[in-house]
Amino acid sequence: MSVFALFALTVIPLIFTPGPDMLFILSQVMGKDAKAGMMATVGVCSGYLVHSILVALGIAAIIVSFPILFETIRWLGIAYLLYLSAHLLRSVFSKNTLRIEEKSASNPVKKGFFTALLNPKGMLIYFAILPQFIDKSANTVSQGLILSFIFIGLIFVVYCSLSLIFARITQKTEIDERKQKWIDGTSGGLLALAASWLIAN
Repeated sequence: MSVFALFALTVIPLIFTPGPDMLFILSQVMGKDAKAGMMATVGVCSGYLVHSILVALGIAAIIVSFPILFETIRWLGIAYLLYLSAHLLRSVFSKNTLRIEEKSASNPVKKGFFTALLNPKGMLIYFAILPQFIDKSANTVSQGLILSFIFIGLIFVVYCSLSLIFARITQKTEIDERKQKWIDGTSGGLLALAASWLIAN
């Protein structure tokens, strides 16, 4: 149990470090509400669940061993974030009336899933840190899954809490068209920042 506790203490600072996942969730909260941020969090956790299975089975090592495949995943992630950013920024210059609907056409769970799944930085952190807490003399697959579930559980708690905090800071009772355009522009800028962060690292 001490190994699991040490792992949790190690990854918590990484979870709080701003990156594409956190910026995406913040953009959802700013553009909609805390519920959208929580739904995006579910998507992000689902994306990391795929990483968990890959790490536990050792397939992630194959991906890292082939630079071309890894770079393809990396640029797919960057392209996806830029697409989301462009979509939001385009709405700023649109003449159409903007309305905030309870059920948006864009699915925050799906977008959150692909944001985490195509985040190579997250994959590298996952693959580099998690194996250090695995005892090679025991069942490595079960250990990897347990550590992965701890990581995903912490992400869920932290990001849901941040969604509530961000909502209290940014949410207004009434948002007119001009304010909505400002929010969309800021959200699009955050996603562009996340893409730039991936390109630079």
